[in-house]
Amino acid sequence: MIIGVPKEIKTNEERVSLTPAGAFEMVKHGHDVYVQASAGNGSGFFDAEYVAAGAKILPTIDAVYDIAEMIIKVKEPIEQEYNLIKENQLVFTYFHFASYEPLTLSMIQQKAICLAYETVELPDRSLPLLVPMSEVAGRMAIQQGAKYLEKPIRGRGVLLGGVPGVPPGKVLILGGGIVGTQAAKMAAGLGAQVSILDISLPRLRQLADIMPANVTTLFSNEYNIRRLIKDHDLIVGAVLIPGAKAPNLITKDMLKEMSPGTVLVDVAVDQGGCIETCKPTTHEDPTYIIDDVVHYCVANMPGAVPYTSTLALTNATLPYAIKLANLGWQEACRRHNELKYGLNIIKGDVVYKGVAEAFNLKYTPVENYL
Repeated sequence: MIIGVPKEIKTNEERVSLTPAGAFEMVKHGHDVYVQASAGNGSGFFDAEYVAAGAKILPTIDAVYDIAEMIIKVKEPIEQEYNLIKENQLVFTYFHFASYEPLTLSMIQQKAICLAYETVELPDRSLPLLVPMSEVAGRMAIQQGAKYLEKPIRGRGVLLGGVPGVPPGKVLILGGGIVGTQAAKMAAGLGAQVSILDISLPRLRQLADIMPANVTTLFSNEYNIRRLIKDHDLIVGAVLIPGAKAPNLITKDMLKEMSPGTVLVDVAVDQGGCIETCKPTTHEDPTYIIDDVVHYCVANMPGAVPYTSTLALTNATLPYAIKLANLGWQEACRRHNELKYGLNIIKGDVVYKGVAEAFNLKYTPVENYL
C-alpha cells in the first residue's frame, strides 16, 4: 500500500503521525511511505532520518495526498485539506466529527473512508488510540491550570501545593477516565486537595483504591458540582462519550457561583466541550475570561509537547496502521472489531451512530460495507 504522511497544518500543531521508526516498519512490510518535507521537524524527526528508514520525501502536501492510498495524520483535516482528499482514500486520524459539522459534511462529500482514532474500541470499551493523548492531556491540564492560576494572568493567585502554614489549592475534576485519572495524579503529586467526580460507582471504587489520601471521590450530579465549584480553584472538564458530543456539566449561570480568578480547563473541547462557555482556543491565544473566570480551552493540548506526544501516539497507532496497510481497510476491519468501530464515514455514508445523531444525518450500518 502507498502510505502518505502530510505535515500537520493546524495552528501550533507540531506533532507528526509517523516516526522514522514507524516508517521503517511500514517499509519492512513491503509498503511505500511518502512523507512531506519537514513534516517531522517540529517533533524532532528530520527528513534525513525518514530517508534512512526507507521513506521518500515529497515537497508539498498536495503531492502526498495525490499519491497516497492511506493518509495517516494526527489532527482532523482542516478546510485547506478538504479538497485534497480523494474518493476511496483511507484517512486514519483523529476526526472528532460530532463536534464540527462542516468537517463531517465535507468528508461525506469527498467520499473518503474515514477511520477515527478516537472511536477505535476494544471489547472492554477502552479506546486504545485515545489513551496516550488523554494521558498527556490529563497531565497537561494540571500543568497549564497551575500556571493560569497565577495572578499576572488574572488567576486567583493560588499555589496549588500551598506551603507550610498555608492550605493547598483545590482541584475539581469532572470525569474519572484516563484524562481525569492522570489529572488527579498530577494535582495530587503537587500537593493539591483534589475532588474527582464520576457517574460510575465501580470506577469511583477503583479510584478510591489507587489514589493518595489527598484525593476524594464523589458521585457526579448537578448538586455536587454546584456545591464544589464555589471553593475550588481549578476545575478540569474530563468527560468523554465516545464519538458523540460531550454533555454540558458546567453551565454559564454556574460561573457566577465561582470565585473570581477560578480557572477552567476543558479537555473535552475536541468533542464540543463539557463547559457551556467553552470555545476552542490555540496555544498562541489559549485563554479568555467570562465573569472573571479564566477559560483554557486549547483543542490540541498535547501539541505543546510534540516530541513526547508523537512517540506516545505512534506507539499506539502503528500496529493498527500496519494491519490496515497489510490487509486493506475492509479485511482489517472484518478481522479486528476494534478497527471496525473506528469507521465513521465510508464513501459518503455515515456509519457511526454518534456522528449521525449529532447532526440528524442518515445512519448506515457499517456492516453494509464489511
